[in-house]
Amino acid sequence: MSCAVEAAGLTKRFGGILALDNLSFGVGEGRIYGLIGPNGAGKTTTLRIISTLILPTQGSARVFGRDIVREASEVRKLITYLPEEAGAYKNLSGYEYLQFMGRFNSQNGADLKQMVEEAAKISGLGDRLKDRVKGYSKGMKRRLLVARALMNKPKLAILDEPTSGLDILHAYHVREIIKQYAKEHMVTVLLSSHNMLEVEQLCDQVALINKGKIIVEGTPSELKSKHKAANLEEVFVEVAGLA
Repeated sequence: MSCAVEAAGLTKRFGGILALDNLSFGVGEGRIYGLIGPNGAGKTTTLRIISTLILPTQGSARVFGRDIVREASEVRKLITYLPEEAGAYKNLSGYEYLQFMGRFNSQNGADLKQMVEEAAKISGLGDRLKDRVKGYSKGMKRRLLVARALMNKPKLAILDEPTSGLDILHAYHVREIIKQYAKEHMVTVLLSSHNMLEVEQLCDQVALINKGKIIVEGTPSELKSKHKAANLEEVFVEVAGLA
């Protein structure tokens, strides 16, 4: 299997703070890969580096063979990035928001129409897309934003805490959107989460990260079996030395 993301020795310092400490990992094409860990572990910093938004202090990374520093403009054509705190224009309707965002990636009117129709299907919001975003619940907004992130069928979707703050029903719907879309369209997904239990159901492979370092990596079933654990939370507690 070819590699969608290859990170080698990523290190990031913010002044005297070491946010990432020699991080290395690889994401297979068409896979859903999760960076899992507590708040402040370095997950968002990693995603922002891969997304070309910030530069690493040391180390390198490639996205489908393109260097994230030297070929940043080419990398941006292949990815979409959804920050944890992303928002939508509240005075636009859902449809208007999708049309506005779609214009940045569409080639013509027909292409835009197809993209918006795809996003409407992904979101599952139905007639509520005719309503203004300011009337949406947090879960509805997140579904709209995930649809925006996926509607142009990126080669790599980078999603930071895609279900953060959602209730059980909306979190389930967002997870299903990601799983089905990745499978149907061979979209590679790199996501972060602090919810280790839900990631077991979503990711093909995970890396548990703590204090800027990957402390263990593998499939959820491999990690649970190796550490004789019932879930990934128990694996994390053991390998992080928190027991």
